[in-house]
Amino acid sequence: MSRRVAGLPLWLCWVGVCTPLLAVAQEPIEEMECLLEPNTEVLVSAPVPGIISRIKVQRGDVVRRGQTLAELMSGVERAAVELARSRVEFGERKSVRNQELYEKQLISIHEKDEMDTELAVARLELREAQEELKLRTIRSPIDGVVVEREADPGEYVGVDPVFTLVNLDPLNVEVIVPMAYFGRIEKGMQGEVFPEEPLGGRYLARVSIIDRVIDAASGTFRVRLVLPNKGYVLPAGLKCRVRFLPAGAS
Repeated sequence: MSRRVAGLPLWLCWVGVCTPLLAVAQEPIEEMECLLEPNTEVLVSAPVPGIISRIKVQRGDVVRRGQTLAELMSGVERAAVELARSRVEFGERKSVRNQELYEKQLISIHEKDEMDTELAVARLELREAQEELKLRTIRSPIDGVVVEREADPGEYVGVDPVFTLVNLDPLNVEVIVPMAYFGRIEKGMQGEVFPEEPLGGRYLARVSIIDRVIDAASGTFRVRLVLPNKGYVLPAGLKCRVRFLPAGAS
């Protein structure tokens, strides 16, 4: 028979000999300090060196992927596009006329092929000129928020960043966890996150990363949870506390 006494291990007894079968349930994981950080931080430079002609966003602005952040002076590139477009239009008109001549057998297949090739080359040159013009525009590579702007109209920019963008949805919840809890926190586990006042509140996050290297000096390892932040309700940089929930809790 077996008997369990509250607060004591479960024992298995057989012919007067008793041995421990199960240890008591582990203590719950204590609440820990954490920090809310951006999910992504991107330093955005100009695709090519140039002089800024216009800035279209300011610090604190919410931007979308592909949105124009700034434009570089592009007079030469715009002229090149117009010139290439004119050549394509001329080539297309010429191709129509030559098709009629070819059907009437007034020009050879070789002459027609040369004209068709000239039109194809003109179209490629137009595409090249358009791509060169696109490089004069600085666009956002992510959905996020502008946190730094490093240049003004009239300034020359090269390889150095012009903007710093961060993605705040979702937020990363970074936690330093004592080594004693290694193996008890699992990927996919939920956690309650309590941001510091005056914002406060309770938010659910999910464990996404567990470091597999222990810091020997502090006896800790790092855990990251992902916290949905639709509408950027919570800012990054907030201190918080997190309580890991047992499986099945919410």
